[in-house]
Amino acid sequence: MTHCGERNTGGLSSVHHSTARMGAKQDKMHCNRYLNGHGPSTLIEPAKEEVRASYDELFEGNQPEGLMTWVILNRNLPGYPDDNTIQISYVFADGTQTDKHPNPGCPYFGLRTVAYLPDNRDGRRILRLLEKAFYQKLIFTVVTNENNDDVVTWADIPHKTTPDPGKDSESYPDPDHLRTLRKILKDKGLE
Repeated sequence: MTHCGERNTGGLSSVHHSTARMGAKQDKMHCNRYLNGHGPSTLIEPAKEEVRASYDELFEGNQPEGLMTWVILNRNLPGYPDDNTIQISYVFADGTQTDKHPNPGCPYFGLRTVAYLPDNRDGRRILRLLEKAFYQKLIFTVVTNENNDDVVTWADIPHKTTPDPGKDSESYPDPDHLRTLRKILKDKGLE
């Protein structure tokens, strides 16, 4: 329990689709009518729309409303000595959780953070993909932390949050970072 009441443990729900079977005569008749151009409209477009809707639902996250901005810094990142630096700023005000969050109706603490990319062709391409991910609400989420506070935090798209050299996962140099990031974004349907 928190200051807001009981936790929503949630549950999984599923959608069931029913299918009807046609007899052989009906199949043949339907096929003949379709081949002659007098049958029902194509079933392909409704199927595509259903897949598109499912795809959109799968890849829209639960990130709260926030702001993403970026600037070019006249400095390089470790491993990219010939490139300037793209500094991405993310700002989320304190807010109230929606039904997509762990505790709907309860408050959460916002976040201000920055991330860095090299200002080169690959870095700019990743920046555009991150902008798409941000507007699809995929970069951040709301979680309950170890202090039992609900907070905005990173989801599962890794960012480098320090422009200085280091050996941790948030630092450069990391020659695989842009490739890894591109693959993760592609897996989320962002290319």
